[in-house]
Formats: sequence, C-alpha cells, structure tokens
Amino acid sequence: MDSYLKAKVESIEVGRKSISQLLSEMARTAFQGRRLGEAFELWEEMLREKDLTIIMGLAGSLSTAGQWKMINWLIERRFIDVLVPTGANISEDIVEALGFSYWRGSPDVDDGELLMADLNRYYDVYGREADYRRMEDLIADFILTLDPNRIYSSLEFLYLFGKWLSGRGIRSIVAVAAENGVPVFCPAICDSPYGEAFLIAKSRGHNLMIDQMKDFYQFVGLIERVADTGVIYIGGGVPKDVTQILATSLSLRRGDGEISHKRGINRRTVKEHCYPHKYAIQITTDSPQWGGLSGCTLDEAVSWGKVAEGGRRVTCYCDATIALPLITHALMERINFKREGPDFSWFFNRIG
Repeated sequence: MDSYLKAKVESIEVGRKSISQLLSEMARTAFQGRRLGEAFELWEEMLREKDLTIIMGLAGSLSTAGQWKMINWLIERRFIDVLVPTGANISEDIVEALGFSYWRGSPDVDDGELLMADLNRYYDVYGREADYRRMEDLIADFILTLDPNRIYSSLEFLYLFGKWLSGRGIRSIVAVAAENGVPVFCPAICDSPYGEAFLIAKSRGHNLMIDQMKDFYQFVGLIERVADTGVIYIGGGVPKDVTQILATSLSLRRGDGEISHKRGINRRTVKEHCYPHKYAIQITTDSPQWGGLSGCTLDEAVSWGKVAEGGRRVTCYCDATIALPLITHALMERINFKREGPDFSWFFNRIG
C-alpha cells in the first residue's frame, strides 16, 4: 500500500501570489488543475534543457480569440523553435495586425442577421467580412510578387511572406517568425484564407504552386539535424499528427539506419529506427475514446515510437484560451532569459 502513497495532495491557501506560484501549487492538487500546473512545470523544464528543439502544433482558430500575440512572444523569446499551425491561425491574425478588429459577441444570435450584415461568427466573436477580404487581398498581393514557375514548400512560402510583411511593419505571427529564424510549416495551408488568396491571384493570371510533399521532406530534414525534440500541442488535428510522425519518418527519408546524434529505437520487424519526442505537452478539449488523433493520449503515442517511453509527458484537458494565457504569463515570471534554440539559418539562406 505504501508504494501508492508517495506524494500528498497539498491544498491551496488563498493569498497574494504570482501566476507561476499558483500554477506550481495547482500541480500539487488534482484533476485538470493539476495537469495544467504540470504542463507549465514541464514547459519550464524543457526551456532549461540544452540542445532541445521545441516544436509547437497550433490548431483551431485561436487568432480570432485574442491569442496570437502570445505566440509572437513565445517566438521572440525562442520558447518555441518550430511552429506547425493551421492556416487559420497564421492568416486571421493578420486582420488585427493590419489595424482591424474582432468583436466580442454572443453565440445566441440570429446568424441570418449576421449574414445580411456581412459579419462572420466564431462562436462568441464577430468579424467583418470586408476586413477578412482585405487580409485575403493582401496575401494575394504577395503571391503576385512570387515566381509563378517556381514550386514552393509552405516553409519557403511563409518565410518569404513573413519577410514581406515585416518589411511593411505588419508584425503577424509569420512576420515575427521570419525575423527570429523560426520555421513555420503549414501542412494544410489551402484550408484557410491562403487557399482563397491563391484563387484571387489565379484569377489575375498568376499561378502559385505549393508542394506539400516537398514540405514534409524539408520538415523531416530540419529535425534530422537536431538532437532531442520536445513537442507542445495546443489542440490536435493535422498540426499534431504531422509533428507526431516526424518521430517515425527519419529512417524513411534517409533510407538507412541509426543516426548517431539522436536517441532512437529499433523497430525490429521492419528494421527501421524511430526517434521519439523526449517531452510532450498536450492541451486539448477532445477525448480519446472516439479514436481520433486530436484526443489521442500521449501514452498511446508511445506504442508508435512517437513519444519516448521514459520521457515526461502531460495531457491537460482544457480550453486553450484558459491554459495558454496562464502558462505563458507564468513562464514570463519564471524564465528571465531569451533562450538559444537551434540555428536554422542554413535553411533560410538558400531561400531566394
């Protein structure tokens, strides 16, 4: 019996305290409050470890919900080294970066009236269709500057777009990423305003070719050069899945065996190596029993060789608009240095 009774629950005392102190105290309680505190502490541990590459998967449409400037802050502090977002998160932020706004609303509204008023609803947020179109037109204007005969990956396209935006003082997520040498890889980019902007540019006689297979090849190539990896998933979806399968794809890219500078596992029956993520944090509102990847447990990922069996991992079932502000502000309190992440200049320098 005593083997089960190793750490007591510690009740939280009410008093003046920092966010980081509160989260650390929550990590000694129970349920999802405990998981939120543990997620914060694990992220802090990851930031203090040398030679660790931190990859963030960012799903959903969080930029419309006031979350995008925190992603900029994480990039600027190099608290993440690679970003894998949905197309929505790296386009809808541009609306606000341009000086337009989203508006607090209600889910209990006549959506037909919103349609007639040219307002789009994101649960309890409203956005003007005209502002959305200005953002799409801006992306299309950038596409018109590109070589129509070149095949781009999303990493290349978004880096060039980020530089273009930065030069115009539009400090959106991709602009800040380009300024700080953080690769942004968007594996389903057309499922967003980027797809709409392509259509606008196409209607003006300009072609854009983005090769998602080239994309994935480059993404795996980036990770091949680093040592240990840690992952942070805000939501699930395609960003989570593509980042997970990085761990099992290196051998397929190389066509050979073990990589000396990475900790791998030999899958004996297929004679391939996988390189599981050493650390993993997942913040999601999806549950695992439906069999979908967004709710899939990190423990299940161990069976695939995607997350290290002996590594630390935390899943917190929580709305990202609750968890992300608390954790980022706690990290601001606790970490007083700009982290040095891996240098990806070798990749960016060859993009024309």
